Amino acid sequence: MIDLHTHSSASDGTDPPAVVVERAAAAGCRAVALTDHDTLVGVPAARERAAALGLSLVPGCEVSCAFGGHSVHVLVYFVEPGEGPLQVELGRLRGDRVARNRRLVARLAELGLPVAYDEVVTEAGGEEGAGRPHVAAVMVAKGLAESTDDAFARWLGQGRPAYVPKARLSPAEVAGLAAGSGGVAVLAHPLSLGLSPPALDGAVAELAGGGLVGLEATYGAYAPAERRALASLAARHGLVATGGSDYHGARKPDLSVGTGLGDLRVDDDVLERLADRRPG
Repeated sequence: MIDLHTHSSASDGTDPPAVVVERAAAAGCRAVALTDHDTLVGVPAARERAAALGLSLVPGCEVSCAFGGHSVHVLVYFVEPGEGPLQVELGRLRGDRVARNRRLVARLAELGLPVAYDEVVTEAGGEEGAGRPHVAAVMVAKGLAESTDDAFARWLGQGRPAYVPKARLSPAEVAGLAAGSGGVAVLAHPLSLGLSPPALDGAVAELAGGGLVGLEATYGAYAPAERRALASLAARHGLVATGGSDYHGARKPDLSVGTGLGDLRVDDDVLERLADRRPG
């Protein structure tokens, strides 16, 4: 089995990249993708550990996009750290997120919620990987929110008083940049769009036309019936039905690498089918 959706401390996960790989090996995975938000910085450490343990490491990332008034996440695979059109854009997105984080902290101060920017950076283990989950963690630690979910529900989520937007590409733009860097793009956790089945079918048709090659059907937190329906949706639109745990370590403690909630199993041939869709 494989896991094509994991996060490390390079973004909003809590485990170092090497530890994510170790957990994949312990779960019996043949391959694991590291898909941190807007960054490939954890890939070298993950690859080194994967080589030592006999696993294949799939370099990747997850990019937040805007699509039809919705926030959509796109997973990118087979893109290496270094030079390339997607890599350049990821750097720009990380810079924008740093600026957004500073505005967000200032907004919290205006609302009477004293969160220092340095506290957020310390929580994240660095400035470029910092994001709203780290702000939420600081708020919880300081007694300003009961939990991360509470922080988002009352303050940090879209439409809430402290929400500050960040730059977002379209899925088609990400797919094009990924192809230009030798990779492929996949729609992550499709049910998070909150669309009815007919509306989701239409959205997936448009996304497939925009260059996405896969759809994350076997998602760690989805029920078996949901996974089957999404696999059928992927097949109808000629997409690879992919899957992964969305492991975040202690931030999502119910999800484990490789097995999700305990019943996740993504077949090895999914990775081969994705590789067949690579440009060139």
